[in-house]
Amino acid sequence: MNTFKIGIIADSLRLPFKESIEKCAEIGADGVQIYAVDGEMAPENMSIEQIKEKKQIIQSCGLEVSALCGDLGGHGFTRREQNSKKIEKSKRIVDLALELGSNIVTTHIGVIPADKTCETYFVMQQACNGLAEYAYANGAYFAVETGPEPAERLKTFLDGLGAKGVAVNLDPANLVMVTDDDPVQAVYTLKDYIVHTHAKDGRLLKKTDPKVIYDFFAEGGIGDLRMEEYFKEEPLGKGDVDYSNYLKALREIGYQGFLTIERELGPDPIPDIVTAVDYLAYIMTL
Repeated sequence: MNTFKIGIIADSLRLPFKESIEKCAEIGADGVQIYAVDGEMAPENMSIEQIKEKKQIIQSCGLEVSALCGDLGGHGFTRREQNSKKIEKSKRIVDLALELGSNIVTTHIGVIPADKTCETYFVMQQACNGLAEYAYANGAYFAVETGPEPAERLKTFLDGLGAKGVAVNLDPANLVMVTDDDPVQAVYTLKDYIVHTHAKDGRLLKKTDPKVIYDFFAEGGIGDLRMEEYFKEEPLGKGDVDYSNYLKALREIGYQGFLTIERELGPDPIPDIVTAVDYLAYIMTL
């Protein structure tokens, strides 16, 4: 039976770089995804020597880089006046990913409007075409993370781009927790675009407009919106993602990439990540 490579978002361990990579290998991962937006892993803070050093640490642990996370936060690429700077930084993150041996950068682009004729839709497509052209020319992908809109709307948006360098990082928990969309069906809907996936779980508690949720995060938690009233992230296998049929769907579309574990909450994520690796290894045998 086809199995998938298991990755871990190294930053989820909340350890210094070298320790996090070593721990990922110890837990049994095949690869790591690393945030590359700020701090020591930001492209502007990395010399050639430092890139080589980080790469050596990863390789010496027998791991590969599944992707870099290049999520620049805020409202994604919905604000025209911010996009030039964000696009340039995103390109540098692609360059760094390629240096580290990966051709995938995952990101959020903002909430795609339902109205294809509105200004925001046009601004987002213009920005994503710029990203797509650069990625495609370098054999890379900007992988848009699912969650802010239903899979069908994301597919329509991607179908309308002029270049093919923008793809999908399928996060099934985001679809369940925020969009109330079916991640199994999303695999089939987005099958031509999926280049990376997150292994995360959760449940929807109270449905609302996803734009309300993502605007809350973009603006640093304005107002008195209580996230815990709307959704809850759960350890892998404890939420509402149907992982058995989700993995079956990935196999059916021919996906052969990473299932990269993301654990954002909890006082000590390491035990949950260890359990997640074991859970994925088990469910892949079914």
